[in-house]
Amino acid sequence: MKLESLKDLYLEQLKDLYSAETQLVEALPKMAEAASASDLRKAFTDHLRQTNEHVSRLERIFQDLQEKPKGHTCEGMKGLIKEGEEMIKMKGDPSVLDAGLIAAAQRVEHYEIAGYGTVRTYAELLGRDEHVSLLERTLQEEEETDERLTELALSHVNEEALVR
Repeated sequence: MKLESLKDLYLEQLKDLYSAETQLVEALPKMAEAASASDLRKAFTDHLRQTNEHVSRLERIFQDLQEKPKGHTCEGMKGLIKEGEEMIKMKGDPSVLDAGLIAAAQRVEHYEIAGYGTVRTYAELLGRDEHVSLLERTLQEEEETDERLTELALSHVNEEALVR
């Protein structure tokens, strides 16, 4: 893909996010299954539902742009998911592993927050107000998920891991 304009870069970044989200749709059920704390498992399953909505919002944007979302692989998300899979395979105390799952999940959330903040800004500059609204909603949900994971870590997961 040749990047000749901000619109080209916007489209490339949207494809990257689409790839990231579709990879995450496959990874989140595995993280939920690996979590031992029921509230952490619920956080992962709730975020899976949100992630499916994020994919749908991106598809709406691609439809509006008359572009296809496929054809790009987000290598960053691929690496973050691989790290999460490595955590899932580790053996040890369940509460310590839960703390590790939260760490892996927050890396993913921070990556997505950066990506959505960027494309939202591009959409603003390009005058794509409907896109801005959709991207802002997703950005807020990613931030809320990050906060929820922090709350779980601070409320009990990290303490339980510390006691071990």
